[in-house]
Amino acid sequence: MPSTHLAYCMFALVILAACSDGSNNSRAAPPSYDFDAVDARLQQFLDDSDVFDGISVILVDTEQGAVHQAAFGDHTLETVVMLASTSKMPSVSLLMALNDDPSLNFDVEETIDRYLPWDGVYGDRTTVSLVSNTSGIPGLARLASYGPHMCQFSMNVTLNECAEILYTVEVPGSVPPGTQFSYGGTQWQLAGAVAEHVTNSSWGQAFDRYLAGPCELEVFEYGNMWTMMSAWNGSPDSLLGQANAHIEGGAITNLQDYAKILLMHLRGGRCGDTQVMSPESVAFMQDDRAAAVGVNYGMGWWVLPGNGQRSTIVYDPGAFGAVSWLDMERGIGGYVAIDDYTRADPGAVYALVLDQIIPLQQQAVDAARNAAGN
Repeated sequence: MPSTHLAYCMFALVILAACSDGSNNSRAAPPSYDFDAVDARLQQFLDDSDVFDGISVILVDTEQGAVHQAAFGDHTLETVVMLASTSKMPSVSLLMALNDDPSLNFDVEETIDRYLPWDGVYGDRTTVSLVSNTSGIPGLARLASYGPHMCQFSMNVTLNECAEILYTVEVPGSVPPGTQFSYGGTQWQLAGAVAEHVTNSSWGQAFDRYLAGPCELEVFEYGNMWTMMSAWNGSPDSLLGQANAHIEGGAITNLQDYAKILLMHLRGGRCGDTQVMSPESVAFMQDDRAAAVGVNYGMGWWVLPGNGQRSTIVYDPGAFGAVSWLDMERGIGGYVAIDDYTRADPGAVYALVLDQIIPLQQQAVDAARNAAGN
């Protein structure tokens, strides 16, 4: 109820009586969602799979927060998984939070030579181009050509030490920014180095300050275990490589932490009382920046084509099977956790989520809202 109406009720007896006469001025009760069909499909997927031993899910709603969570197989609601590329959206969220901080002299649309201290070969790239995979720097598919750039997977250097190599040693096949889409790799580590120099802190410290703290994340952290995967045992204490945090694929999380990040995006960049990033930055990340080169990708988000209009569905899948998504039109989203570190069949999970889980969530939400008159 607006404050002016409350004041009027306090000081005008006639209006006070009207406010207290038993009439129903409260908002309609929120819809009650039934996600049994989602759970049944996830259980069926697990039962039919020869690859996956566990799967878990959390679903979110802008108004109600986390509205459903479930775990199947050897997963629990507390299972912590390595995200691989499902780290990308949270990483870009940090960069946009830095972009929105007026105390920092940082603009994601400026070239990175303004922020890095070395004489390099990639200074004409912007942070936007780096994390939209359109920087012209060859991505993960060109690993054989990386040479010294392989330091981005090392636990024996810092992110800053490796970034100097990445910035000053050109990868064969590099092209001008905006001329091709090449997924992942060097460009993401360079974006991380920019963040470290802008904040005068490590990537992990910046993430804690700008996202983990305001959003009350309990587990979410970045490491770099690609060369020692066997050391990961599912406990956050076993995470290694934090000094050279792998920006595009090194994070770990539980269901609840990832849900808080999704809710931040649904709520216009706000976590609790803190405006972590602006609503404009939330939308900026979802703009399809690679369409001109034949790919539907924003910044950390893959974008489902919108039939000539802005898409309302964005998603972030990872090589270990995890997938997160948002349906901006309905104000809902979700995250499915998988921990198949053999990377045997992540495509099966992506297809499951995009083709079946998201539509089942949408159907349940639409039915409940219609029944509630929302």
